[in-house]
Amino acid sequence: MRTTTGWQADGPTARLRRTSLQRRDLRPDDLAIRVDYCGVCHTDLHAVRSHDGEGGRPLVPGHEFTGVVAETGPAVTRFSVGDPVAVGNIVDSCGECAMCRAGQENFCHAFPTLTYGGVDRHDGSTTLGGYSREYVVRDRFAHPLPAGLDPAAAAPLLCAGITVWEPLHTLGVGPHSRVAVAGLGGLGHLAVKIAVALGADTSVITRSPDKADDARRLGAHGLIVSTDPEQMADARDRFDVVIDTISAPHDLGPYLRLVAMDGTLSHLGHLGPVTVETIDLLVGRKRLSSAGSGGRPATTAMLDFCAEHGITADIELLPSARVNEALERLDRNDVRYRFVLDMSDLAA
Repeated sequence: MRTTTGWQADGPTARLRRTSLQRRDLRPDDLAIRVDYCGVCHTDLHAVRSHDGEGGRPLVPGHEFTGVVAETGPAVTRFSVGDPVAVGNIVDSCGECAMCRAGQENFCHAFPTLTYGGVDRHDGSTTLGGYSREYVVRDRFAHPLPAGLDPAAAAPLLCAGITVWEPLHTLGVGPHSRVAVAGLGGLGHLAVKIAVALGADTSVITRSPDKADDARRLGAHGLIVSTDPEQMADARDRFDVVIDTISAPHDLGPYLRLVAMDGTLSHLGHLGPVTVETIDLLVGRKRLSSAGSGGRPATTAMLDFCAEHGITADIELLPSARVNEALERLDRNDVRYRFVLDMSDLAA
């Protein structure tokens, strides 16, 4: 086994503590990656808050990180020591089902192996995430980090970026599309940047009029205040695609009414039950969809697109020793728009 250092949760009320972690010895197709930067996702916060520590299952969060290849297994040909790489929230899949064969490992019928809190397909151990100085991963699930992308600001692309890329790309968003992004947070700000780069006429829907300057800075062409009935009425049937990144439970009806005929509301932010009035879908033949993460081909395409257009997340970079502060502030939505941890302090 290999030994590294990381941040582990022991229970829902405990703070993450720095501790030694065990990584597997390299299998033939493995990479050992020195983790340099790891994004802090709402999923991490939820995982920590819900972790009960029962059964001795450790929790080390982190599923969007960048770093450098430190060592390769004997069968690895795609990477060499020193290569910059990026890893997202999936580190293995069955490789045989219809979804895996289609390059959608995120929908693996046998369920993909998650970067943390997952079950290793070979030895049954619990996967430990990127809040650590080293990660060992199958080379198929590491992505070359394109030149020109700042590795710290690129880390959130591996979760938030691919999550919004999937519907925007799949729904064919381009120069003749009208797109609205509901919610201007970690997901939403990247959805705006990518939609604008795809050439779409892009608007932001927000409860806060004071987000107007930020929306314009990100490239949005318009702002709709969702608490203003007149603005919402004026925008009825306007958008081909509405990307809903709002993380709290909410009524989808007002957002469906903004969707144009044969358009789509892609519901990404709140992963829980929703209630939809059929009439809101019926009038205009509207569609309700969702997406989650992305397969290997889509993730590579997203990284290449972001490199071509200079897209990274707007981040606040903190040393990893301030991880508990980051989680507490994230719980208060006190970040614009993504925390990233600098893992170099774990080398000390």
